[in-house]
Amino acid sequence: MKKIKRKRDIAVTIRMNDREHDELMNKVDESGLTQQSFIIKAIQGSVIRPSDEITVLKELSKTFADYEKQLRGLATNVNQLAHIANGQGYLPTEQQLANLSSQINEYRKESEKTWLLIRSSINQQKLTQQ
Repeated sequence: MKKIKRKRDIAVTIRMNDREHDELMNKVDESGLTQQSFIIKAIQGSVIRPSDEITVLKELSKTFADYEKQLRGLATNVNQLAHIANGQGYLPTEQQLANLSSQINEYRKESEKTWLLIRSSINQQKLTQQ
């Protein structure tokens, strides 16, 4: 029977006291990684974030992608109005401009909410590092 070689074939045993072990296990639990993955990432100098922070960052990323899509659509609308105005001598109505302004203000408010989430996440990270 052929023996399969493991990717990682060296086992390391370390000793620690109860407090150190509890701290390690808490950090492993927060990260959502396995104990082995956590320790290897820590040795490699990787920043290990708690799994709930990763969830928040994923939500923020999705929110920003949605904003980018909406802003692209808004920019297309403005570009179309400018094209018509230049080509046909047509100027957008006050209502059309008011609608665009309203949409821009709505996106600005949503962006402010997102920035508050980012600041909150950063503050939580600072607290966990202390």
